[in-house]
Amino acid sequence: MTTVLIADDEQSLRLLVSATMMSDEYEVVEASDGDEAWELLRQYRPRVALLDVQMPGRTGLELTHEIRSDPELAKTFVVLLTSKAQQADIQAGLAVGADRYLTKPFSPLELLTIVEQAVARA
Repeated sequence: MTTVLIADDEQSLRLLVSATMMSDEYEVVEASDGDEAWELLRQYRPRVALLDVQMPGRTGLELTHEIRSDPELAKTFVVLLTSKAQQADIQAGLAVGADRYLTKPFSPLELLTIVEQAVARA
C-alpha cells in the first residue's frame, strides 16, 4: 500500500483528496498545518506528499526544502498545491525541489493521475 500525505488547512480539500485516493492501493494521512505535516512525514515516510503552499506552521515551500534536506525523505514525490498561479510562485516551488505544482481548483482526476505517475516511476 502506498502512503500519501495531504497537508492543507482547508478541511474540504483534505476530504476531497481522501475521497479521490480511497482504494486498496493508497493509505492517506492528513495534516491541517505544516507542523503536523512534518511530524506525519517523519512518522509515515509517504511516497507522495501533497502540500499546500500557504498554511499555518511550516509552509509548503519550507516543508519541501526540509524534505529534500532529509536523506530519509529526499525521494518523496512532492506536489505543491496553491491558488497562486503566477510564474514566480511556480518557479519558487520548483526551486526548492517540488516535483509538481498544481493550481487550485484542480480536477480530482488530474491529481489521481499525478499520484499514479509518481508511484509508477518510484
